[in-house]
Amino acid sequence: MLYAILCYNEEDVVGAWSAEEDAIVMDRLGRVQEGWANAGKLGPVARLLPTTAAATLRKGKEEPLVLDGPFAETKEQLLGFYIVDCDGLEEAIEKARELARANPGTGSYEIRPVALFRPGGPLALSQSEGPLAP
Repeated sequence: MLYAILCYNEEDVVGAWSAEEDAIVMDRLGRVQEGWANAGKLGPVARLLPTTAAATLRKGKEEPLVLDGPFAETKEQLLGFYIVDCDGLEEAIEKARELARANPGTGSYEIRPVALFRPGGPLALSQSEGPLAP
C-alpha cells in the first residue's frame, strides 16, 4: 500500500537554520531515504519552498479567488512529503518515526494512504502495481 507522509513544522524555525544546520538535517534524512530506496520502498520526495512563494486558489460561489500564500492560519506548515510503499499502516507509522528521529525540534507527520490516479488506467495502490517514480 502506498502512503504519503506529510511533514509539518514551523516554517520560521526551519527557515532560520544556518546552512550548516540544514546540511546536517538533510544528511540525516538522506540516510533514512537511502535505506528506504535500497529496500524498494521510496517513491517521490519533495521539499516545498516557503509559503511566501505559494498561492491559494479559493473556490466560492462565484469566480475562484487567488490569494498569496496558504489560506489556512496554522502554527505549522506543510514543508514536504514522502511517498512510501508499506505493508500497512504500522510500517508507515514506523517510517514516520524514522523521519522524526532524523529531524530535530518539534513538528508532526500526517500519514495517509494514497491511490495513484493514472488517467485512463487503473489505480495503483502499491509499488508492485506500477512504478512509484516517473
